[in-house]
Amino acid sequence: MNRLSLYFTAPRHVSVRKESLPSPGRGQALVRTLLSAISPGTELLIYRGEFPPDLPLDENIPALAGAFAYPLRYGYAAVGEVIGLGADLDSTWLGRQVFAFQPHASHFLVPVDELLPLPEGLAVEEAVFLPNMETALNFVLDGGPLIGEKVVIFGQGIVGLLTTALLAQFPLADLITLDHYPIRRQASLDLGAHASLDPSDPQELKLGRARLGGAFSGADLVYELSGNPAALDQAIDYCGFNGRVVIGSWYGSKRASLDLGARFHRSRMRLISSQVSSLAPELSGRWGKARRFEVAWEMLQKVQPSRFITHRFPITQAAKAYQLLDQEPGETIQVVLDY
Repeated sequence: MNRLSLYFTAPRHVSVRKESLPSPGRGQALVRTLLSAISPGTELLIYRGEFPPDLPLDENIPALAGAFAYPLRYGYAAVGEVIGLGADLDSTWLGRQVFAFQPHASHFLVPVDELLPLPEGLAVEEAVFLPNMETALNFVLDGGPLIGEKVVIFGQGIVGLLTTALLAQFPLADLITLDHYPIRRQASLDLGAHASLDPSDPQELKLGRARLGGAFSGADLVYELSGNPAALDQAIDYCGFNGRVVIGSWYGSKRASLDLGARFHRSRMRLISSQVSSLAPELSGRWGKARRFEVAWEMLQKVQPSRFITHRFPITQAAKAYQLLDQEPGETIQVVLDY
């Protein structure tokens, strides 16, 4: 059979190609994609050509073997329906809705042990957020928020918003978020942020610092999730003595210029890199990927992030989707592809 596959071919160029797929082999399922979500962080770096050359795409996702080099297929949030099976597999898989870490395509072949069946009653539009919810959960685990802490999040794209949704469930003293775009700041407030500020407005930045004053000046925990290297300097500025800065952004080939010569040197703060492909070693005695998936599914049911889908494009119009994300980010939260 034939499928439509999305390729990144050059900076700011994508194409949709028709390809043939063989019949499922032993242990394989053929899945018809229903919906896939565009990652506006990583995928825009690829779209803009801002990725480090020769870095592996993702060593933890079999479908993303290889290096960052054009032309390449990418994407890791596909929900679909099993429509074919290898002869050795149980027919009960047929017709099941599943999630897979697969590039954008209308169909894909995958070993069944890489499929995650959707929990009963969970809509496709919620399930497509699984990787982002898993990432947000990982950020919370790495930050380790405590009762009564003051927490700040730079960046309210979809991963930042889901991190806000999780942290809003904690008994925090203050939860402040920052983002350039009004649509995202309002979504952040709707999720439970106590304040959401514009980091490009000096007065709002000053207001944020004032909220973090008092006996224990500065934030206890700061997240940098904006994807903007300049925001890391702001995150460090907001962090208090012995506080933690969790860096969840991937900057690709962009470099961060930091002022570490002022208060940082004496503040004993910790800069923590966080990425979803692994769990912190100190958590491994109780946590593994299976447990993290279980909690992420539960949080999707609770948060219902499908409300943050602002645009849907058929895969044949994928070029328009990436152009929108690249040129008009303030109009978007989550963009998905239909099939």
